[in-house]
Amino acid sequence: MLKSHLYKNLIEAGCDEAGRGCLAGPVVAAAVILPKNFKHPVLNDSKKLSSKQRAILKDEILNMAIDWKVAFIDNNEIDEMNILRASIKAMHIAIEGLKKEPQFLLIDGNRFYQYKKVDFKTIIKGDSIFFSIAAASILAKTFRDEYMEKIHEEFPYYGWNKNKGYPTSFHRNAIEKHGITPYHRKSFSLFNTQMKIDF
Repeated sequence: MLKSHLYKNLIEAGCDEAGRGCLAGPVVAAAVILPKNFKHPVLNDSKKLSSKQRAILKDEILNMAIDWKVAFIDNNEIDEMNILRASIKAMHIAIEGLKKEPQFLLIDGNRFYQYKKVDFKTIIKGDSIFFSIAAASILAKTFRDEYMEKIHEEFPYYGWNKNKGYPTSFHRNAIEKHGITPYHRKSFSLFNTQMKIDF
């Protein structure tokens, strides 16, 4: 089972993002403050769960969390500032949006820029260690997936209802056939650049 906190005497917020490696759509971050000594038998890294489990957990997290916030940075801003900075900016916006001020931040991954004067710890695979980061990973993933399913209706050729904007062969082939949309990240390698060998 995951850990409920790092410091028992501090208000901790777990932070994670979704969509960093996508070719289209926003990067989405979440910040979540859970009750102290929070326990859950299923909650874990969102990548280890089914979409049905994530949907159920999303509702549970929204009901059980002391506070939570989700923030989106769109593809145009990602192109302007690069994906790492955009991911961290999304986390900052999510933290800023919390009504309850955290005293410590648990950040998934290994890169973060300090938010105001709040101390933080970056944790590789933190979403499989701390409940608060796992909860943030669920919210970031589910909110982003819902958004990609919505814009899929606008541009149905790219399979965003299934690949959610990630670089699958179906998605890359659709880009080659139909070109790019206003949701694609122009700073990413969008086309299949593997050289074709003529025999």
